[in-house]
Amino acid sequence: MEKYGQIEIVCGPMFAGKTEELIRLANRMDYAHKKYLVFKPKIDDRYSKNEIVSHSAYSKKSIPVEKAQDIIPYIDDTIEAVIIDEVQFFDEKIIEVCEWLANQDVRVICGGLDCDFRGIPFKVSAELMARAEVVKKLNAICTVCGRPANMTQRIINGHPAYDTDQIVLVGATEAYEPRCRKCHVVLKHGE
Repeated sequence: MEKYGQIEIVCGPMFAGKTEELIRLANRMDYAHKKYLVFKPKIDDRYSKNEIVSHSAYSKKSIPVEKAQDIIPYIDDTIEAVIIDEVQFFDEKIIEVCEWLANQDVRVICGGLDCDFRGIPFKVSAELMARAEVVKKLNAICTVCGRPANMTQRIINGHPAYDTDQIVLVGATEAYEPRCRKCHVVLKHGE
């Protein structure tokens, strides 16, 4: 089968199964004997330094990189696909890297948060969704009411975060919960 390049993005809130979906797609490529590489940002060392790991503990070997352009030296003519987890943590050069890969006939599959805890789109994720041939948006389950959750709730000392709190904070259940629109809360100073 002929190689083809395109950009795909798997997005949604925390605990929606984004990394699990990337691992599922990687397993399908294993089955089809495709040559691919998996990358993740070096700052995401929650579960492993050299694997992408879902909250359900599924994992796949990965290459941790500091910045987007660190991916390029790993690419040669034999690579058919690239999987990039936690794409929102990369610098904006990741957009150019993904475009370059797709133009080299590499299938690029990115996974990551679409919005920060305030509900504001991550620039990198929004730009990649606009450029992608395939966008798969996943929902989680709201921890408050059980509805489909499309938002990520930041929790600090058992309370919702303020809109002025740090945007990037690598964490899991100790810092975040999936929430629906109705149950999502962002505190504003002075209110």
